[in-house]
Amino acid sequence: MSAVTDATPVAAPGNPFSRSLRDSLIVAQRNLIRMSRIPEMVIFGLIQPIMFVVLFTYVFGGSMKIGTSTSAVDYKNFLMAGIFAQTVTFATASSGAGIADDMHKGLIDRFRSLPMARGAVLTGRTLADLVQTALTLLVLAVVAVLVGWRTSTFGDTNVARILGAFGLLLLLGYAFTWIGALIGLTVRTPEAATSGGLIWLFPVTFISNAFVDTSNMTPWLRHVAEWNPFSATVQACRVLFANPGQSHSDAWPMQHPVWASLIYSILIIVVFRTLAVRKYRSATA
Repeated sequence: MSAVTDATPVAAPGNPFSRSLRDSLIVAQRNLIRMSRIPEMVIFGLIQPIMFVVLFTYVFGGSMKIGTSTSAVDYKNFLMAGIFAQTVTFATASSGAGIADDMHKGLIDRFRSLPMARGAVLTGRTLADLVQTALTLLVLAVVAVLVGWRTSTFGDTNVARILGAFGLLLLLGYAFTWIGALIGLTVRTPEAATSGGLIWLFPVTFISNAFVDTSNMTPWLRHVAEWNPFSATVQACRVLFANPGQSHSDAWPMQHPVWASLIYSILIIVVFRTLAVRKYRSATA
């Protein structure tokens, strides 16, 4: 009788929020340990953004028009916020593929059988991806400085503006990983999750102000680009970095990019976390 009593699960102390946070951190730790044992995952994740920085800087620099300037230096400083934002959002594909792989191997079903918070598995995974994204962003910023990227706040006391810009980038990346999580739970294979994660990312990142001044676009495409959540974060980073920005725009997200970036990112997290957790609860092997 005592053996049965000892084996009976005991409810974890604390309120539901603290239990959910604890479970999420445990799952995040598990994923970070897994990443550390497969270093090629991190290395390959660094190569692509570094290639984008080098190629766009030296291939397109001097041939792109930013406002009235065709200076290679101006384009370089204009470009970096877009490259940073593209890097954090492209982590969505690997996040979705990782969740789809766990689903395919039956690991998600094992987690669902444990007495843990329902959203902890997905939250833990997205937090681990956020750590990897932060590491990638740090390395990318160093590479950007080496190729000549500068902000007017370097040397100033207001370093908070730079940290705020990187904070907005990480928030956007975290928001997009929830879209990846939903895709990973919806498809059947990791390959499908990777493809599904990239198909929609390309138009989101390229129909934006990341690489070109939207004033050079056709009117209807310019409106789409200026109301793109991705564009809001890119513009906010340029404002905080004091880098060259796009031509004047009357669109609200371009007039108030920091607020627009925060609102967009939080809204994406709320909507897609809700959908992903709901899908997780009803998912079958």
